[in-house]
Amino acid sequence: MDNQQTLSQPVTFSGIGLHTGAQVTLTILPAPENHGVQFKRTDLDGQPIIPADVDLVIDTNRGTALAKGEAVVYTVEHVLAALAGMQIDNALIEINGPEPPILDGSAWPYVEAILAVGIQQQNARREYFTIPSRIIHEDAERKSEMIALPDERYRLSVMIDFDSKVLVTQGASFDIEKNNFAEDISKARTFVFLHEIEHLIEHNLIKGGDLSNAIVFVEQKLSDEKLDALAKFFNKPDVKVNGSNILNHVELYYANEPARHKLLDLMGDLSLVGMPLRGNIIAHRPGHKTNIALAKKIKQLIKDEKAGKAMPYIDLTKNLFDIHKIMDFLPHRYPFLLVDRIIEMSDEHVVGIKNVTMNEPFFVGHFPGNPVMPGVMQIEAMAQVGGILAMNSVDDYKKYTPYFIKIESVKFKQKVLPGDTLVFVLHLLTPIRRGICHMAGKAYVDGKVVMEAEMMAQLIKNADA
Repeated sequence: MDNQQTLSQPVTFSGIGLHTGAQVTLTILPAPENHGVQFKRTDLDGQPIIPADVDLVIDTNRGTALAKGEAVVYTVEHVLAALAGMQIDNALIEINGPEPPILDGSAWPYVEAILAVGIQQQNARREYFTIPSRIIHEDAERKSEMIALPDERYRLSVMIDFDSKVLVTQGASFDIEKNNFAEDISKARTFVFLHEIEHLIEHNLIKGGDLSNAIVFVEQKLSDEKLDALAKFFNKPDVKVNGSNILNHVELYYANEPARHKLLDLMGDLSLVGMPLRGNIIAHRPGHKTNIALAKKIKQLIKDEKAGKAMPYIDLTKNLFDIHKIMDFLPHRYPFLLVDRIIEMSDEHVVGIKNVTMNEPFFVGHFPGNPVMPGVMQIEAMAQVGGILAMNSVDDYKKYTPYFIKIESVKFKQKVLPGDTLVFVLHLLTPIRRGICHMAGKAYVDGKVVMEAEMMAQLIKNADA
């Protein structure tokens, strides 16, 4: 865990919105601990607040738009990417119009200003959400695939493919602990194909578009008449296309600048989950629609975890106690030893695993042709995991055996079947005294709660001890 951060001083920007063309002033202000990122529409009655929350997304057409009530703010991804990339947890973004200024089409002007005023460390700890298991979102129409995998740090990889001869397939990656967002990602500018511009104009977009805030790729040779029309639209003396296939030969900051900009957009969109993430995000042909769809799936997992409906992040590759150590702690043997591995344990909690196979003897009669793990066996497996926690609390554990005293508040939420991996997570409800251990536990399969219970056990000294 590390501390939350905010800006040391306010920073202000003025310009026009990319799609609305509205002249706007935006100020990012420091905010207190646990405030999160919020927008304030200072030009509207009551100066309404719009939290940077994926649940408030109303549109993803060429940008991400948020709304709360009648208050809307469009194209939020660049300023949000700047805050996420610089690891700013708390900020109030005051804006006197419907859309942040596009500036140069990247996140760099925001980042540059943040670096200039400095970042303020706060006292509150930062709370991360770690991706607990693989999350997939596919969009067949866009040939897009988004995958989120568990990881101990935040990493993103993007691959873009527009079936274009002038913008070839390219990728970009970012590791928040190893890379420098300011230098490696923030300067990547938005881009568009020339043939898309007419479509965008027809849909009342890019009113603030300009060759100074976007890279325009040209796939076909243009006539002099077309070049003159473009010069008029962009309010330029003339426009040219040469060997770079970019209008007015805008120099790229990076060879893979478009892929880096897509990664920038992804960071901004994913910040709308409301918590910094730990996970490995892999995006193939991402866009705002797919970014937000993935963000909503992650946000639902956060809600489920807070409501106790989903498994907290646990590294299932760990092995604290193997089966031999477990047999050293517990007196149980085949066919009643129901713990395969202990992966975490402290003075107050324990995490254990039971791999459910078709070879379990209880499947012979429960039920023929429809194998279901009996609830009483799930309780027994959970109790054995808790028994290891109790036994670990005494030095001479081999002289004791854990026995049930009480079981209550038992709930079964889903069938457990052959092939499932049961993950048991138990926490002490009270400190262990006089050998009495009072625990609450949940059992998970594929990250979902399948059973929960409270149980009390007591360590009894063996007769021959």
